[in-house]
Amino acid sequence: MEKVSISAGKLKGISRLVDREGKFRMLAIDQRGSLQKMLADATGKDKSSIGYADMTMAKRLVTSVLSSYFSATLMDPEFGVPESLKYLSKNSALLLATEKSGTESAGYKGREKKTHLLEGWSVEKIKKVGADAVKLLLYYRPDSTLEIKEYQENIVKSLGQECKKYDLPFVLEPVGYAFKDDEPSTDSSEYAKKKPEIVIGIAREFSKKEYGVDILKLEFPVNLKFVKEFHKGYFDKKEREEVYSIKDAEDACREITKTSTVPWVILSAGVDIEEFVYNVKIASNNGASGFLAGRAVWKDFTAYYPNEDDMRAWLLTSGVENYMKIYEASKRATPYFEHKQFRSFASIMLEKAGEDWYKEY
Repeated sequence: MEKVSISAGKLKGISRLVDREGKFRMLAIDQRGSLQKMLADATGKDKSSIGYADMTMAKRLVTSVLSSYFSATLMDPEFGVPESLKYLSKNSALLLATEKSGTESAGYKGREKKTHLLEGWSVEKIKKVGADAVKLLLYYRPDSTLEIKEYQENIVKSLGQECKKYDLPFVLEPVGYAFKDDEPSTDSSEYAKKKPEIVIGIAREFSKKEYGVDILKLEFPVNLKFVKEFHKGYFDKKEREEVYSIKDAEDACREITKTSTVPWVILSAGVDIEEFVYNVKIASNNGASGFLAGRAVWKDFTAYYPNEDDMRAWLLTSGVENYMKIYEASKRATPYFEHKQFRSFASIMLEKAGEDWYKEY
């Protein structure tokens, strides 16, 4: 049997991110700007009135109530780690975000996006914290202008090198966006028609070895609100043009699986839980290795802010129920060790394994 070698740190980290089935069932609570807006909307206040104490309280509640259900929890270093780390379940691995919240407008008509890493933060510090993996959110279009495309790609390459240096798994979250003249928004039929090509192109690019990415956290490759079975307002009561069928969604997921050289998981992108369950099920049935879910799981608890007891009660009931729904939907997800990168659990071996491994590591 042909062996597949992997470094000790990356193997240990990936093994921590998965559950006993070898599947990624991960929770994201690293949101900053979007969470701040949700808390502000709940009170009718200006976003700027939501400060450190408000943000850390919300993150602490989500972490303390839900992290024990998930194989890993994604936090940010600004509002997450300082007040929530002690509440992280010992059964949940720790991922840490590296990017600054928000993006810089640039490129074509100022509509393209540049990512910036968080100043004063690094992979070295993530290693010192004892985290199990590094995560980067990156806005990206394969068809963006050359300057922006290369800028974004170079950030990934640089971070990939740092993750290799400190031997930590690198989870990349590349997200598409609308910027062309014929794309009114990501919720337009014009963008929906391009989305499969965009997401598949992203998977093709960032699973190349030169980036050092270990796991891709991807968008669902179609917008279900434009699918034949759902386009008449099934999810949000807003009727849209019919752009695809369920089979198109399945085919797009299979194409990602065929294209990507590393395991991939599905992200929630803030959709409601019902839509996300469909996303997870279709993706899991067609090659995804699990999910990294954020707002779809917990966002409705922000409606009860600032009542901490009511927020906790919602998480203990509806939040847990949402986890159970997506767990069930991911039953057929591909264990990481069955992905073509590894072939099988028996195929995996430690890089430079042998009597002198510890000398060469």
